[in-house]
Amino acid sequence: MVNAGAMSGSGNLMDFLDEPFPDVGTYEDFHTIDWLREKSRDTDRHRKITSKSKESIWEFIKSLLDAWSGWVVMLLIGLLAGTLAGVIDLAVDWMTDLKEGVCLSAFWYSHEQCCWTSNETTFEDRDKCPLWQKWSELLVNQSEGASAYILNYLMYILWALLFAFLAVSLVRVFAPYACGSGIPEIKTILSGFIIRGYLGKWTLLIKTVTLVLVVSSGLSLGKEGPLVHVACCCGNFFSSLFSKYSKNEGKRREVLSAAAAAGVSVAFGAPIGGVLFSLEEVSYYFPLKTLWRSFFAALVAAFTLRSINPFGNSRLVLFYVEYHTPWRRKTTRLGKYPVLEVIVVTAVTAIIAYPNPYTRRSTSELISELFNDCGALESSQLCDYINDPNMTRPVDDIPDRPAGVGVYTAMWQLALALVFKIVITIFTFGMKIPSGLFIPSMAVGAMAGRMVGIGVEQLAYHHHDWIVFRNWCRPGADCVTPGLYAMVGAAACLGGVTRMTVSLVVIMFELTGGLEYIVPLMAAAVTSKWVADAFGKEGIYEAHIHLNGYPFLDVKDEFTHRTLATDVMRPRRGEPPLSVLTQDSMTVEDVETLIKETDYNGFPVVVSRDSERLIGFAQRRELILAIKNARQRQEGIVSNSIMYFTEEPPELPANSPHPLKLRRVLNLSPFTVTDHTPMETVVDIFRKLGLRQCLVTRSGRLLGIITKKDVLRHMAQMANQDPESIMFN
Repeated sequence: MVNAGAMSGSGNLMDFLDEPFPDVGTYEDFHTIDWLREKSRDTDRHRKITSKSKESIWEFIKSLLDAWSGWVVMLLIGLLAGTLAGVIDLAVDWMTDLKEGVCLSAFWYSHEQCCWTSNETTFEDRDKCPLWQKWSELLVNQSEGASAYILNYLMYILWALLFAFLAVSLVRVFAPYACGSGIPEIKTILSGFIIRGYLGKWTLLIKTVTLVLVVSSGLSLGKEGPLVHVACCCGNFFSSLFSKYSKNEGKRREVLSAAAAAGVSVAFGAPIGGVLFSLEEVSYYFPLKTLWRSFFAALVAAFTLRSINPFGNSRLVLFYVEYHTPWRRKTTRLGKYPVLEVIVVTAVTAIIAYPNPYTRRSTSELISELFNDCGALESSQLCDYINDPNMTRPVDDIPDRPAGVGVYTAMWQLALALVFKIVITIFTFGMKIPSGLFIPSMAVGAMAGRMVGIGVEQLAYHHHDWIVFRNWCRPGADCVTPGLYAMVGAAACLGGVTRMTVSLVVIMFELTGGLEYIVPLMAAAVTSKWVADAFGKEGIYEAHIHLNGYPFLDVKDEFTHRTLATDVMRPRRGEPPLSVLTQDSMTVEDVETLIKETDYNGFPVVVSRDSERLIGFAQRRELILAIKNARQRQEGIVSNSIMYFTEEPPELPANSPHPLKLRRVLNLSPFTVTDHTPMETVVDIFRKLGLRQCLVTRSGRLLGIITKKDVLRHMAQMANQDPESIMFN
């Protein structure tokens, strides 16, 4: 009998993997990593470094550098993510205003920056200054009248179309992965899935440039989701510079989790919310050290953005709110022509948006206005109340007042803007451009909340004797704050879309600085989640993952069906027998033929086909690489060479070709379950250990295999869904 547990070499025959060669331990595109294997490799690497550190001063210094490399990566991610976010904010601010006019003193100034430098700007007309000219003033020297309005209208549409066309062209030609929000894919990648190029350097560059273009075009989308994708691209780039992370996919995902936190930090100006978002919504594996490093990366990113000060107000965001997510259409006629689709949707958006002041301006400015309380110095239509001339209260304690003409005008304009925003957002997402859903979701909730707030305010003013107002709203008091209703509505709408709870409340608190409003925000987040869950358990991220067929095993999903491992394993009745390797009786040609005729990711290794006693598991990719390199580097390896996985070579005739030993390709401890293991337990094992596959045995005899794809398909089938929707391995 061969001692399968021995690990030492045979001495006289070359164990091919005693010397490392390129690509061993890597994974193919659109495949899942082996978390247990990556963890074991990192443990071995750390043990080796620790033992070597005692040999010399240089090795000790190298061990210190290895220990601190994680913090260095976090620092670099924070610096680059914060810098890119600041540049994006400045560019968006300028290009958004460029659709309406240009600054004569410096064309790269936005409207606000242009008027800052003017000595002729007054408080009453703070949005007007001689240095800033609309296109009608610049081209035909007219500022009022029908011709000026039409010219400004046309220039607005032309600039929007130009920005959108450039964005979709760049994405289509240079970086197809730069489209969408990126959050669902990042969530899938962090669960262990491989998508080559999704976090590459080209994707980073194109996503940064096109993000500026699409936000400036006025499309109903946000930049916050894409900023998380941008930050993760930064994390992936810096991970590739350190072998500790570049050679271990599990460790790389710890960095990406921290990068996601940094992305949310610069998107919202919310470092704590970013860490909680990464923990609650995005990350699959989040150890304690990742929590601290995520906080450090988010903190550095926030400080970097603040030092750039893109909005000139020492704040991290323009108004305090925004975010992301995508929804992609699979089959539409227009979707087959991505450039035309973007042009048509942009044209419709610009044509309908320009006449309404609440859809013409940027969504961030809209939300800022909806959140604001009406003070004595506010000039917005939403603050056009009828004042009591005898009022002597201080300006920060203005009582409820009857609505004026401006408020009623704003109400119907907001109602039209609300309907438009909901409809156009449905068509905007899924286009081949960077896009986020947080901004439109926040805007929809804020508009609905502000209108409800104004309605309640007027009811309380005119009917303060009603039972619902009698005990807490006396005449002449400031009873209702419509801006608070807008903030709560924005949180509720976003919570319903994403199913965020704790991280949502913290992000909203960091954005608004309203600690006293944390209770209504918590109530809104919980209530919106309950209501949304009544329609379906999936949030927007999970729905997108399911739509694309990614193999994501959500820890939130429950599996309560009474099925067994034997019901799910392959092969099933009527299917061909399981493809296996024997430990010492197959030739190189036999193995190569098996690899060519199948597309499995790996093969169980058994003692013989008669006994089916399990020895271990060999990955397909490593077998291919091992055979290829052995033919190149080891003499005597031919097609009829015996391949063996045992410690000692089998007894062969004297004239036999040299055998090929590949014991170190073999995983001697594959995870196994018995055929009567409940699937509830199997699903839990796959979730918590991040398995790629699990072998099914009975008394040590191999019966079948269960892959992650099999588990997901079984769960879909039990939920009366299409099991074929799971497309990837």
